[in-house]
This record gives sequence, C-alpha cells and structure tokens, in this order.
Amino acid sequence: MPGSKIHSWTSENLRHVLGMLRYGRNPASTVYDSIGDDFFLALAPGWLNLGLWGGDGSDPSEAPVAVRRLVETVAAHLPRNADVLDVGNGLAEQDPVIATIAAPRSLTALNITLSQLRAGRPRLAEAGAHGVNGDATRMPFRAGSFDGVISVEAAFHFSSRARFFSEAFRVLRPAGVLTMSDISTDRLPRGPREALAGVSQLRVWGLGTHAAATANEIVAAARAAGFTDVRIERVGERVIGPALRCIRARLDDGGGGASRSYGLAARIMLAQVDLLWERRIIDYVLVHASKPAG
Repeated sequence: MPGSKIHSWTSENLRHVLGMLRYGRNPASTVYDSIGDDFFLALAPGWLNLGLWGGDGSDPSEAPVAVRRLVETVAAHLPRNADVLDVGNGLAEQDPVIATIAAPRSLTALNITLSQLRAGRPRLAEAGAHGVNGDATRMPFRAGSFDGVISVEAAFHFSSRARFFSEAFRVLRPAGVLTMSDISTDRLPRGPREALAGVSQLRVWGLGTHAAATANEIVAAARAAGFTDVRIERVGERVIGPALRCIRARLDDGGGGASRSYGLAARIMLAQVDLLWERRIIDYVLVHASKPAG
C-alpha cells in the first residue's frame, strides 16, 4: 500500500516456511502468527477475507467496501437481538460489522490463534464482544449457548468440517442459525501443473487434504450434523476473481510495500491460486442452515 512500511522476512515468516514441512498440532496458528496484523496483501488494513465485489477488482478503492460487504452479507442471516458466536474471527475487524448488522444480545469470538485475539482487542471492545481462544472442532461452550453461529472464510482451516458442523449444531439452541462462507474444491487437480498448484496452497496455508471438499460435500456434512434447510450459493465470480485482480495489480504497482524477495514469493503464490481459479478447480460459496426448532 502506498506509504506503508516495507515488508520483509520476519522470524515468524521463516518459522512458517520451515513449518511447511511439518506444521504441528495447530497449523492455522503458525500461518496467522506469521502473517501478523499487517499482512501486506490484505485487501484493507486488518481484513483477511477476499471480499464480495460489485466490480471486477480493477478499482482498488472498492477493496475496503468489498471486505465489509462480504461480512454484512453473511451476517444478514443471523437472528437479531440474540446470542451470536463468531468462529474464526481473524483480527476482529468483522466483529463491529456483525454487531451493527445483527445487534446481538451478546457476541462471542472464537479464535485458535491467540496473537490474533490480542491484536483484535480494540475491535472486540468496539463490538462489545468477548474473545475466546479455542478450537472450532472442540468448542469450549455448553450445548445450547447461542442462537446464531457465523464463520467467515475460515472453515477450510478447521481440522474437520464435519466436527465443526457437529459442534456448531451442539452449541446452537433449537431454531438456531448457521451462516458462513467457505472455499470449495470442485474437482481434484489433473496433471503436474494443477497438482503443484494444489499442493503448494495446501502447504502454504497449513491445510490437509481434508480441506478439499466440493460444495455438495459441504452441504452433506452440514446435513449429517443435523442441520436442515441447508442452502448454498456460489459467488466465486464476485469474490475470488476480483480479489486476485486487485492483489495482482497491487504487486505490479510497486509490490504493495514488500521487499523484492517477499514480493517474488507473493507473486509465485498468487500464480498458483490464479491457476486453480482459472481452471475452476476452486470456488467460493455462501452457506446457510438451521437447527430444527423441535
């Protein structure tokens, strides 16, 4: 970003690179500890989602609008004046938005990355939210604690979507609502280029092969957990395509405030995601589901 500091390799980055060979028990924490709270490829300061775009990503001024719009769209399905759980809340920029849209009676943010919770304290306070360090597949809450669960662009990081859906179902009260966004894998890579692109993204983001799930498999996992009225909407053309265009333009326009080697690594990573998107191996989906009232 113009006027921002020059980003170069940190000890956390190097630990992340070494960890790509073996991430340990909490790979998401390793990845996001490395990214920190000033990730130079973030579409807007503090935001880590890809945004929901009205344009094609060529107008950089839309980026801070797009990242908020995505959260507003997902949060619009939450019940109002209710107890809400935000699972995987990133740096908490989204929590004031959720608070504005849903006007919750209480808002709890669950995040496995302690450094993100610490960095997000001012936004949590602004939202009147309570931050909790914990695992989305083993939530530290009693059954029937919430009326709404929201998760924005985080489920592919969870060690098991099936266990996340089961936990979301457990902590929801009858007639509770789950609303989320996720990245689906429509087909497995074919050939060496696609395989390299797929494996590289799994390793960079600390993901296992379980992260790859089709839209139908995501729906099936939600239903298997007990959810009903499960609906899914594909929005990759409004999310992945424009976000990649915006980030690519930023790198072309001086590297986005990165050192040469850091910028080169970002370009290589971006090229792999580009391939996965252009060949429609991946897509972006919005998912909404309900827990039966009875």
